[in-house]
Amino acid sequence: MLESVAFSLGPIHVRWYGIILGTAALIGLLLAIREGKRFRIVPDFFMDLLLIGVPSAIVGARLYYVAFQWSDYKDNLAEIFMIWHGGIAIYGALIGAIIGTFFYVRAKGYSFLRIADICAPGLIVGQAIGRWGNFMNQEAHGGPVTESFLRNTLHLPNFIVNQMNIEGTFYHPAFLYESVWNILGLLVLLWLRRRPFLRAGELFFSYFIWYSIGRFFIEGVRTDSLDFTGPTWLASLLNALWSPMRVVFEPGVLTYGGNIRFSQLLALLIVIGMVIIIIVRRKKGYANVRYADPIVSTKADKSKVLKDQEVDKGADYDSNRTI
Repeated sequence: MLESVAFSLGPIHVRWYGIILGTAALIGLLLAIREGKRFRIVPDFFMDLLLIGVPSAIVGARLYYVAFQWSDYKDNLAEIFMIWHGGIAIYGALIGAIIGTFFYVRAKGYSFLRIADICAPGLIVGQAIGRWGNFMNQEAHGGPVTESFLRNTLHLPNFIVNQMNIEGTFYHPAFLYESVWNILGLLVLLWLRRRPFLRAGELFFSYFIWYSIGRFFIEGVRTDSLDFTGPTWLASLLNALWSPMRVVFEPGVLTYGGNIRFSQLLALLIVIGMVIIIIVRRKKGYANVRYADPIVSTKADKSKVLKDQEVDKGADYDSNRTI
């Protein structure tokens, strides 16, 4: 088993989980900065966005978890603030980050969806890397499997197989499934953002669609899902949609005794909602701006904007003449 503590400075223990999450945030930031340069947005803007988004994400992730596990906290309110004891949720992190950064983006005079488009690839690659923090902590895994399934069916390397051996039992590396899915999603988003048909906001919506499809199916193998007892018809619907996974996987146990996983239901609703939003925005004419169109702050210096546009036109002219 790999050690979760990377190194210690006296009484302070620096864990791999924190290092991996920090690396994920940094790489996501670099992707956003690089794409932002195409639209003449200064790097400092994205750095400030990260400084606002990360704390907002942590607060949102914790509040989401506490809200759905209120019975565990109502008699001990101090425990709510002890985040190091565990208990965060990725969807809550996304909600918190969106709320926190929305006001900052608007204060700078930018369209939130235009900036969200730029940040979408950074979000999904950050999640792909961040899941390896769960690997180091041996958490967010799936149900029990045989060692031969990990070695001979999935052909995983020794360091992953050994880390999935928790107290003598091997488990599904759900973190790996989601990490791979998100890396594939990154490639899809990078391809989409250079397509002429893509409208403003649609890369951000596509990120949610891709991530939520993967989360719906991967969540089904996990054993730590937040769940609740809902209508039988709804549970049957979710199980039917997940049933193709049974060819290879068995569903994870619902730890809290419910019959519906929160994340699965939310993922399904997000996919449906995002598809409807894309269709309606196009039908109603709300999606006239294309992804590749210039991004201009309403608070920008008008003379500087015009000068920059003239420079861009000149560069395009020279490029065409050379060709």
